Amino acid sequence: MTRREIEGWSIRWDEARAAAARSEGWWGDETLADLLPRIAAKDPARTLLVDGAHRVGAAQLHARAEKLAGWFAARFAPGSVISFMLPNWHEAATIYCAATYAGLVANPILPSLRERDTRFILEDCRSRAVFVPETFRRFDYARMLGQIAGEMEDAPEIVVVRGTGALAGTLSYADILAQAQPGAIHRPEADAVRMVMYTSGTTGTPKGVLHTHNSLGALLRQIGRYWLVEPGDSFLVPSPISHIGGSIYAFEAPLMLGSRAVLMDQWDAGEALALMQREAITHMAGATPFLEQLLASAKAAGAHLPALKVFICGGASVPPALIEEATAWFAHARVSRVYGSTEVPVTSVGALAQRGMAQAAHSDGRAGIAEVVIASDGEIRARGPQMLAGYIRQEHEAGAFDEAGFYRSGDQGTLDAEGFLTVTGRIKDLIIRNGENIAPKEIEDLLLAHPAIADVAIVGVPDARTGERACAVIVPVAGASPDVAMLGEHLAALGVTRFKYPEAVVLRQALPRNEAGKVLKHVLRAELAG
Repeated sequence: MTRREIEGWSIRWDEARAAAARSEGWWGDETLADLLPRIAAKDPARTLLVDGAHRVGAAQLHARAEKLAGWFAARFAPGSVISFMLPNWHEAATIYCAATYAGLVANPILPSLRERDTRFILEDCRSRAVFVPETFRRFDYARMLGQIAGEMEDAPEIVVVRGTGALAGTLSYADILAQAQPGAIHRPEADAVRMVMYTSGTTGTPKGVLHTHNSLGALLRQIGRYWLVEPGDSFLVPSPISHIGGSIYAFEAPLMLGSRAVLMDQWDAGEALALMQREAITHMAGATPFLEQLLASAKAAGAHLPALKVFICGGASVPPALIEEATAWFAHARVSRVYGSTEVPVTSVGALAQRGMAQAAHSDGRAGIAEVVIASDGEIRARGPQMLAGYIRQEHEAGAFDEAGFYRSGDQGTLDAEGFLTVTGRIKDLIIRNGENIAPKEIEDLLLAHPAIADVAIVGVPDARTGERACAVIVPVAGASPDVAMLGEHLAALGVTRFKYPEAVVLRQALPRNEAGKVLKHVLRAELAG
């Protein structure tokens, strides 16, 4: 493994694998700076994004991106980082495309982050400008960024979206677009860094993941091949655009796959159902809570969503019964679990060859363009044309890859004879009790079938006698009070080995989750160990 230096960025580079990605058609020479102008000229009125009452056409997006790119180019050198901390708003697509036109690197930031994490990210990636709402969900972003900037030695410019920019030290996005002049399109190299996206940081300091135009292009080409996407299809995008899933469906898919993105800036299952019916949504991807709540809303309304072709469920533990129930209810949809990460997005593409495949519910599907192997310790390792080009801090790469260049996921899983991958848990989530390994996900899936349990997470709690004991943190169904004995009876009836039974139960109203729907087990461990 060597390194390449492109426009001020150092990326991991394997010449043989790069040549293979090009020869197989996963990598190319085009970027969105080539695609959007061509689409705008050929089909200027084609709707790319829907955001409430706003319907953004190709020519409109191109014109806005050209103007903002002119503003960027007058201030920042190619390779500079531009951040946006926005909800799922159409303005983010303009910023994303303008950054490409100017040869800049986009840095989406979760709007749920606050001072400490936001400052860390802005300093870590040396952001030159950050776009924020004036306010959103009753939070004053402009004021927060002003305070952060006042504490930074080299602060980014602050641009306020959907606001006046009246706060001292801030600029107005609307004023910039009204006054800026279109600049020459930079047309960056396809191997250059396109985006730096930070991981959730549930196990330590957030890591800035680097993706190139080509790694994201490969990801979209894979989705086009395996997820039944056709020109004119529509993706509902309630997942944050500051996560890899939301960003590719909103920014890349409309240009690369000919689809349309329908944005939601706040999740509400009833509103989502109405949108899906009104906009004839064909595709949606989201974590378990999205599918659970959408299914419940659809059943209450008697709506079977005949336009829906594909629902991809991942990002958190997905009970097999949920996939089976959703497949049975949604008239024509293929519903499947998938597996991936910010580092190797859509590692597995699910099991979508036909409706109701058993593997769609009981595995995470086959790998698409990635190679997947299971190491001797059960760890899932993957490499492929869509994988990261490295981390912004090279020291984070130590231990992240094996000697063959496979990304070490930290997740544990199995591969069957037909190539179907099943994630069994995180290696760090393993509970070791009296020398026996307990994979929490296996037991969680079984307990979720119990009628008294609405949600559950199993974590290891230190124990002086056994090393660890398994504690089930449960969100009970209204009126129920599950306890250790009830869980034991349920698992015994399923033939589960006794040492895997939880030894303690804690009842909660909800489990702590991040924006992608993953349970924050480190939070639970800290609370229970305290």
